[in-house]
This record gives sequence, structure tokens and C-alpha cells, in this order.
Amino acid sequence: MTWSGSVLQSSRLLLVGQAAWLDQFADRLSSSVDATVRTVRTTPEALDAVRRGTVDCVVTAYALDETTGVEVLRTIRAETETLPVVLGAASGSDAVASEAMDAGVTDYVAVDDASDEALDDTVTELLRRTERAVRSARRTATRRDRARQFEAMFQDVRTATWVLDADGALARANRRARELVHEEITSLVGEPFWTLPWWDGDDGIRQDVRRLVETALRGTFGNAVVSQPRDAADPRVIDLSVRPVENEAGELVSIVVRGVDISDRVGLERELRRSEELHRVTLNNMTDTVLITDEGGEYTYVCPNVHFIFGYTAEEIRELGTIDELLGEDLFDREELAEEGVLKNIECTATDKAGREHTLLVNVREVSIQDGRLLYSCRDITTRKQREDALATLQETAREFLYAGTHQEIAQHVVDSTPDVLDVDASAVYLFDADANDLQPAAYSPAMTELNGPLPTVHVDGTALPSHSFVEDEPLFFADVHEADRLENRATDLRSTAYIPLGDHGVFVAGSEQVDAFSQVTRELADLLAATAEAALDRVSRESRLREQERTLQEQNDQLTALNRTNETIREIDHALVQAETREEIDHTVCELLADDDRFSFAWIGTVDQATETVDPRAWAGDGRGYLDSQSFDVTESATEPAARTAATGEATMISNVAEGLRDEPWRKEALVRDYLSALSIPLRYNEITHGVLTVYAETRDAFDDTAQAVLVELGETIASALSAIERKNALLTTSMTRVELAVDDPSFVLSRLARDAECTLSYHGGVQQTAEGSYVFVTVDDASVESVADVAAELIAVDDARPISADGSGGVLRLKLAEPFLALELADHGAVFREATADPSATTLVVDVPGSIDVRTVTQLVGGAFSDVELRSKQSIDQASERTLYAQVLDELTDRQLEVVQTAYYSGYFESPRDSTGEDVAATLDISPPAFYQHVRAAQRKLFAALFDGSHHPVAALPE
Repeated sequence: MTWSGSVLQSSRLLLVGQAAWLDQFADRLSSSVDATVRTVRTTPEALDAVRRGTVDCVVTAYALDETTGVEVLRTIRAETETLPVVLGAASGSDAVASEAMDAGVTDYVAVDDASDEALDDTVTELLRRTERAVRSARRTATRRDRARQFEAMFQDVRTATWVLDADGALARANRRARELVHEEITSLVGEPFWTLPWWDGDDGIRQDVRRLVETALRGTFGNAVVSQPRDAADPRVIDLSVRPVENEAGELVSIVVRGVDISDRVGLERELRRSEELHRVTLNNMTDTVLITDEGGEYTYVCPNVHFIFGYTAEEIRELGTIDELLGEDLFDREELAEEGVLKNIECTATDKAGREHTLLVNVREVSIQDGRLLYSCRDITTRKQREDALATLQETAREFLYAGTHQEIAQHVVDSTPDVLDVDASAVYLFDADANDLQPAAYSPAMTELNGPLPTVHVDGTALPSHSFVEDEPLFFADVHEADRLENRATDLRSTAYIPLGDHGVFVAGSEQVDAFSQVTRELADLLAATAEAALDRVSRESRLREQERTLQEQNDQLTALNRTNETIREIDHALVQAETREEIDHTVCELLADDDRFSFAWIGTVDQATETVDPRAWAGDGRGYLDSQSFDVTESATEPAARTAATGEATMISNVAEGLRDEPWRKEALVRDYLSALSIPLRYNEITHGVLTVYAETRDAFDDTAQAVLVELGETIASALSAIERKNALLTTSMTRVELAVDDPSFVLSRLARDAECTLSYHGGVQQTAEGSYVFVTVDDASVESVADVAAELIAVDDARPISADGSGGVLRLKLAEPFLALELADHGAVFREATADPSATTLVVDVPGSIDVRTVTQLVGGAFSDVELRSKQSIDQASERTLYAQVLDELTDRQLEVVQTAYYSGYFESPRDSTGEDVAATLDISPPAFYQHVRAAQRKLFAALFDGSHHPVAALPE
């Protein structure tokens, strides 16, 4: 019998005892089976080997020293129930066999060692029976292990387990399976598995479970993933597996179904898929690029979004070669990376597929991802770098703006900075000309001229693009300016163009021959450059206004200083005029005071000689007598010398720069050699009467401005008024008079107009009075009723009021209140007396007494200036010494009110006998009480008689009105 393949091969056998057959058995085991055999003599030794677990089977003899094999068996069974024990007895005894069976022996062998042949058969039988015992023990152990394993699996709290019978009906279910339903498991036993509550709610799920069970019924393993309804939004997902269980005959005895709740795993897988999708979308759309290489620089991973930076696809990147071809060699120090683990923000330059350079920030990190060892994350900072460089240029430009003093300089700085800030070469700045309402090209680059041609002036009417941007205060950006409706120059080679207003100062223009050359960053930088330029232009404008204000203030201060000094001189002159007694004194005082002012070097006053039509000097002061001798001041329309021109025109003449026109006007040479650089000549005119010409020279240019001219012209009027006062005073003191008769043909004279309209004769024989309310004139009416003439007079604009004073049927006396001063008052200002006037519908005659101290031509000039057509009919010399003295004395003594009362009483016929008007009538005319009238009349009479009889008068107390 061969023993190859026997279970005894490599088995560990323990032999207990000293019998001969045991030795023979041990030899047979060693030689035929190659088993491990150990022989012991005592029970303790046997028990020690069993406890160590180094024995697969025990073979013991029955007869042992001091014990038996059955006792050894009992001792072993106290330690283990599964270890096979074979008992060999020398003589077959039923009693020993029964005892051995009761003790738990595995097998009992009757040993016959009577002969060698019998011993050999015994050993052979013992080998067979020992092999059977070992095989049976191993089979039992296997079944026990399987049962234990199944029970452990069945009781697994994480896995639901169902045991089905051979028909697919539920036999039992573990705790986890019972937790998946709310029904008692006992009520479900015997029901087909696919009909149970675990699969409620969906027939499709039940069919899947049935097909799975039928697979096991056919003796095949199966697997399926089904959903167990839990709630509509979140069903439980169970991974079911089935295994058929067969007996030793190969017959199906049961089915084991195991279910694992994989809901969380499914959720995780779902989230993982979503995460992977998100990861793919993120990688495809993010602007940062990730690259992984091995130590040699060969790519192990290329991010799918690599085209964002480099323009290449992932496959094209791999075809380029190592990463050194992309990012350049010596990007980082490998030893430094090994020490740090990661190197951040390495700046480098890379060229994309289109040949454009990009500035990158690269982070390098050591990794261990599949075959990759170096991870590169690349961020494109080209735009940021461009912005940083542009901002640095803008800062430098802003600093340059600080030193710019004009709008033109700022415009040129903007044009010069545009290529560095915006990366375009064509640029220009228009500045607004408010006077012309135009945009003028102030600065432009050569590229602008080359692409667009010469820049024209643009009128600010909103039509052209620069004008529209400026008027609307709106930045305009065009990807292609040829698409703009307002483009005027259709021949321009400019494409991308920007127009940005510079506030109220103008427009900034930038452009390129490329289409769509302005990125969002470029637009922002263009706006920032324009805003910086606008701020600089504002600063220059403010500073210019401040400087102008400072100059104006300084000029005003200088003018005020000069004006104050002039006013001081004028005050001195006014004071001197008040003190002066004669015309010569006024002339010389004025010239001397003006010449004493260090601003003036020479002053003189001249009189126009009507016979020679020249200006004759009558007073002068200062350094300039020779100048008067060198000139002939002819009064002609072409006169250029200031004094002669003023005499000819009657207007002030100001020469700001004597040296101007030196070759054309000879008088300038004589003035320059005496250091006269500016001059002012003013007429001495008062109430249309000219008393001469005052001329002042200065040693500086522009010594006389408009204010100085106005002040000196007013001074001329004051001097003329003083001269007129002297004339009036002299007229009162002189007795020699010239009586002139003048014919007037002018309807503007109020008496002429009234006589014509009323068809009467009017006579004026003195008696004019000037009050705060106006001028009052008494006229005698002939050939018409006073009332009718008064009605006509009331219709004239020149007459404010007409009131009859007396009437005799065909005439009477009329008092007129005139809207304008009467001619008599103007003549009186010059010392002449308007003696009488007679006016009828066809003619008007005036009689004027002119004192001997006044030139008759002065009076005729005054009357001629008042009326358009005046004819001198006669002149007569008279002497009114006593009359003038008494007349002047009485007038000096009477108050205005007393004079008004006695004049009205006189012309009313109060002093006639019999009286034409009573005192009450005259008082009513004057709107005063009768007692007041009588008091005024008596006071006037007293003063008249005092002057007439004793040449003196007594003061009279003021009377009530």
C-alpha cells in the first residue's frame, strides 16, 4: 500500500508507551509517510506536548507504566475534545474497548504482535486507522471552522444576512437584516424572499431580487445592487450577494443572501464624481496652470488649461520636450528646493505659441504623485506686471507734472508717456481755446502724424469725435474707429482709438493701427493717465489764476498807492483852489503842486487862442520850459501832441509810450530828450465852457492808467469850476458890462416852444429861482389868457408845473416849474446875467449882460452849445456900478425863501396900486399862511431899504415858513 499523498504526510504524531509495535509503527511512519514522530513514556510528557499544540494525532498503548492508555486519553480529553487519539491494545477486549469509547477515544485497534507477519499487518492497519482518524479530525475541524466563520458572518452587525431554504423562502435573518424592516421576523419566515417588506414600493426591485435568488437556486453565485425604499429623496442602496449551500452529495440545501448598505459609499462615489467633474471644470477654466515632471523634466502631468497661458494644447506641450524648453533652464536651485520643500514666487519669462512674452510667477514643490516628483504651478502676471510698470511710469509722469508750468508742457509730457503707459505709439492732446471755442492740437507724437496725418483744429460743436467727447464729458473707446459715425478723417490708418476728456482743458487721444488693441487694463490706465493730466492742468490753471490775481492785486495796490498819492495832490490842489483869489493863482498853484509830485516831471496849462487856433501856455511848473518853446501847439483835427489834440477834440488824451511812433510825430523827439515817456492832457471844462487845457508829463511809461485819467479828468472839472467861480466873483465886482442880443431859432428852448404852441408872446425879465424841487421862472404872457397858456405848458415835458400868478384878461404872469435847469442859471455860473428873453410864435430874442472880465465869446459859446441856431445881433457896453452894487448887496442879504416870496408877490401885482392880488392870494399860491407871507415881505423890504438908504443892514430873525 502506497502512502504518497496521505494526510499523514508532514503530520505531527505523538506516540505514548514502550510497546514493540509502537517502535515498529514509528519506523514505518518515518520511512513510508515522512511524518514527524515523537515518542514519550509518561502521561505528563504527553500532556505537555498536547498543551503546546504541536500534535496532530496521539497514538497510545493501553498498557503503560503506572497507568493505562485510557487514563492518558481522559487526561487529554480534559484539555481538548477535538484532538484525535488512537488506542492500541495487545489483546482485544470488549471491556477495554468499551472503556476507551466512554473516555472519548477516536479509534480502537487490537494489536497482534505474535509474529513478524502479524506485527506487520498490525502496523499497516494502525497506519490506515491513524490516517482515517487524522482525516476525520481535520474534516471536523474544517466544518467547525466553517460553522464558526458562518456564525461570525451571520452575526456581523454591519451586514444584513438572510438564510433561505432550497425553495428561496426565508428561513432566518440576522439582527442587521431585522433592523431594516419594522415587522416581526417570525411572521416573515417561509415567505418567498423577493416578496418580503425589504423590497416594498417598487416592482422592479422585487424582480431584481427574484432573479438574484433564482441564480442561487441554479447553484450559481450572484450579485446585484438594489434600492430599498426609505424616503423618496434618499433611498437606501444595498449591495446583495447570494451563495448556494450544498451538502456532500452536491444537493442544494440552502441559500445565503448577504446585503451591505452602500448608501454612504454611493453618496461618496457620487460626490467623488461631482468633485472630479468640478476638478475637471476648474482645471479647464482656471488661469493658473499646473505641470508635473520627473526629475529629468519630462512631463508626467499637464493641466488641461495650459492653453490659457501658453496657447498650446496639453499634447503640444508634451511635444515641446522637457519643461526647460517652456520655462527656461536654471529656473531654481535643486538643492535649495530639497532643503525647503517648496520655492514660491519665482519670476520668469515665457513665450507663448503666438510668440508673445508672458511674465510668470512659478511655485515649485517636491511631490510623489505616480512617477512625478516636481510640481510647477504657473500664474500669468503679465497684466499685473504691465499695470505695475505703467503705474511706475505714471508716478514718474506725475512727478514731471509737478514741475510743469504751462498747459503746453503737460500736454507734451502726456504724449511722451503714452507709449510706456498704454503700449501705443500714436497719441495727441487737444487744448481748449475758450476765446475761439476750438480744440487746438497742442502736442502729438510722430506716430500720430504718420498714421492720421496733420491734426486739424476742431470746433467745439459736438460734431467730430474729439469735440463730442469734450462737450459730453464722455470717454470714447473704439475697437475700430472706422465704425464710428462721427469720424471725419476716413483716410486715417488708426484703428483702435480712445478719446478721453481732460475736464475743461481739452481731450487726450491715443490710438493704434491694430484692431481691438485696448484691453480692460489699458482702458483703466488710459483713464488714469487722463485723470493725472487733468489734475496737473487744474493745478497749472489754479496757479496761473493765483499769479494773475497776485499781479492784479499788486497792480491794484500800486494803483491804489498812486491813487492815494494823486488824491493827496488833488486835496492840496482843492485846498489851494478854495484859497485862490485870481485865475493866475489857480493856474500856477495847480502846475506847481502837480510838478512837486515825483511821479510827474512837468505840468502846464494853456489857453486856446481863437485868432491863431493855437494853445498858448499861460502857466507851467517843473523841468520843461524848453519843451514849450520848442513846440507850436496848433489846434487842428490832425494834431498829435497831447495838449493840441485835447484842445481840438475836447477830450482827454493819454500817451502811454512816447517812444512809440517816434519817427512819425516830431513832438515825441522833443519829449524823449527831456525824459518824457508818457503824457496826459485833459480839458478844463465846466458847464460846457472850456477854460483851457492841463497837460502832465511823466518819466516812466504807462504812468497814467484809466483810474489816473478819470481822477485827473475830474480834477480838470474841479479846476474849471474854480475858474468859473473866479469869473462869477469878478463879474459881481465889475461895473463894466457888455450887453449882447442873441437871436435863437431852436424849438427845444422851452419859451420858444410854449410861445409857438400857445400862439402868444412870452417875456422873461429876470426872476429865476433854483430850489431843491426845481427851477422856477416868471414869464409875462401877452395876446393870450394866462390859463390857456398854463394848460398848454402843462402838456410840455420840459415843464413840471405851470401856475398863473396874475391875469388881466389878455395876459398876465405865469410861474413855470422847469424839469431842467434854466439857461439863466448856467450863465450865472459863469458870471453872466440873463437879462431878458422875448419869444413869439416866429422868433426868440435873448439879452445877456456879460461882465468885462469875461470874454463875450465864452458866453456866445455857452449859448451856442445849448441851442442849435444862435445869431449875435448886437453888442453894447454899459456901466452898472450903483445898480450892480445894490443888487448884489440885496441878493446877498435875502434868504431863498424871502426871495421866492417877494418875487411871487411882485409878479402877482401885490405891489401895484390898486393891488392885483391880495396877500392871502399870494400866500395861497405859495402854500403858506398869510402871516408868514407878510413876515417874509416885511423882512425883504427892511433889507432893501437898509441897503438903499444907509448902505448897511440890520440882522433879521429867521421867519417861519
